[in-house]
Amino acid sequence: MNDQQLAERVATVRAFNRLYTGVIGVLNEGPADAEYSLSEARVLFELAQRPTTRVPDLRKRLDLDAGYASRLLARLEARGLLTRERCDEDARRQVVKLTADGQAAFRLLNERTVEQIGGLLSRFSEFDQRKLLTAMGTISGLVGERPANPALVLRQPRSGDLGWVIERHGAVYAREYGWNEGFEALVARIAADYVDGKGTARQAGWIAELDGERVGSVFCMPGPDVKTARLRLLLVEPHARGFGLGKRLVDECVAFARASGYSAMTLWTVDLLATARHLYQRAGFRLDTQERVHEFGHDLVGQTWRLEW
Repeated sequence: MNDQQLAERVATVRAFNRLYTGVIGVLNEGPADAEYSLSEARVLFELAQRPTTRVPDLRKRLDLDAGYASRLLARLEARGLLTRERCDEDARRQVVKLTADGQAAFRLLNERTVEQIGGLLSRFSEFDQRKLLTAMGTISGLVGERPANPALVLRQPRSGDLGWVIERHGAVYAREYGWNEGFEALVARIAADYVDGKGTARQAGWIAELDGERVGSVFCMPGPDVKTARLRLLLVEPHARGFGLGKRLVDECVAFARASGYSAMTLWTVDLLATARHLYQRAGFRLDTQERVHEFGHDLVGQTWRLEW
C-alpha cells in the first residue's frame, strides 16, 4: 500500500467515523432528561447480562481504566443501583451486581434503546435492513476480538449459494493470484453442471458457515468413470483460515464419495496452491499427472491428484 492509497483509506475511515458518531448521538442511551450518562448506561447494560460480574472483567469489556471505573461504580452505588462486595474466590477482587432499582433502571434504558433503534431501522426496507446488519457484522468480525471457537456448520447449498460460490472464487483468486475472469467462468460452468445433476444420489455439495457467515464450499461430483468421484470448488475465505475448515470440507467430501459407492476420487489443481495441496496430501491424495498449461491469464503447472480406497 503506497502513501496515496493509505491517505485515501484513512479518509474513508474518518468519514465513516463522523457519520456513525452522528448516528450514535441520535441513539444516545440515556432517558430524555439525561438521567444517566452513556458510560453509566453501558455499565448498567453489562451488569444486567449476568447475576454478578468481577470488576476486572467489567473494566476489560468496557475498556475502562481502574480509576475511572472506580469513580463510575461509586456514583452508581451511591444512587442505589448496584452493590460491590469481595469475591469469594479471591478477597483481593471485587464483584458487582445490580440492585432491584438497578434492574429497573436497566429495563427503562433497554426499552428506550429498542424503541430508538427500531425507529432507525424502520426507515429502511427489509432488504436494506439486512444489508445494514450484514455490514455491521462484517465490521465487528474484522475489528472485534476473534472468537477462539466459532460455531462451524456444514450444510447443503440453498438458493443463492451457488452465485456466492462463483463470485467468491472469482474475487479471491483474482486478489490472491491475479487470475482473470476465465477462472470465474470455469467455476460457473462447474456450478451449472452441479445444478444439472441435482437429485443424483452420487453428488453433493457443502457450504461452510462460521457463526452464520458463509466462508467456504466443496462439491463431490461424478468423475471420468462410474467408479471415480471428483472433488470440486474447494474454497475457504481468507479470514476463515486457521480453524481447520479446509480439512473438514475435504474430509466430508471424501467420506461422502466412499459412502456413495465410489472406489476413487480425483481433483485438479495447480502447483502454486500449496495450502490446498497440503490438505489433499493429508487426506491421502497422491499426485497422478501434471503438465504446464496457460490458464486464467498465467502460465501454470496443472496437477491431477488421485485417492483410492
